[in-house]
Amino acid sequence: MSVLSGKGALVTGGSRGIGKAIVERLTGDGADVVFCYQHSAEAAARVAEETGAHAVRADLGDRADVERLFAEAQARLPGVDILVNNAASAEIQKPIADISDDDYERMFAVNVHAVFLAMRWAARVMRDGGSVVNISSINTQVPAPGLTLYCGGKGAVEQFAKVVAREVGERGITVNTVSSGATDTDMLRAANPPEALEQTKALTALRRLGRPDDIAAVVAFLAGPDGRWITGQNLLAGGGLLV
Repeated sequence: MSVLSGKGALVTGGSRGIGKAIVERLTGDGADVVFCYQHSAEAAARVAEETGAHAVRADLGDRADVERLFAEAQARLPGVDILVNNAASAEIQKPIADISDDDYERMFAVNVHAVFLAMRWAARVMRDGGSVVNISSINTQVPAPGLTLYCGGKGAVEQFAKVVAREVGERGITVNTVSSGATDTDMLRAANPPEALEQTKALTALRRLGRPDDIAAVVAFLAGPDGRWITGQNLLAGGGLLV
């Protein structure tokens, strides 16, 4: 029997990159998966066709869309056992002096408020013994200019996980964070010139960029039975970029 057979999972941002790899891994391990996407309809349809997961279009910055996503997940899953908060935006990168109120509201709506809503929903409906995994970034420990909103949002999510782990632990629910390092996705390559990626490889103990399936494997471990004794932790999945 597959290790996640009979389990239901919601993955945010599952049409490409790390999210796609997580959907592939969880369905491969036997889980029923609902995932959301915003813009990549064709990519989402391919993921759904290849994995059997169910795709839902949702703007995580829109409260009504978020609530609709939760309702559809509950309707389609056998139960809510796994929540992976993967979706995030890094589109606004500016010095703090140049950040507008609208910039702040948009980034925190997607990167913080949506995660808060998802974790609150999970705390209410998740079956005992479930798992919440939040995807953060190594940038909260290696901050860079222009990342005030991104790092600030991810830092908030990391703290959510620590507190909620204590709140739901008596039900056997684990809550953890996976902080990914430089992972070879379209987003990473769009934001960094080739020479910067080569430098990152040289600084990484394993001498390569991460792959989306590297992160998915850590998520699957935490969401599965072998991760049952780990909670409230932030696992650095960066191939030794930080040691």
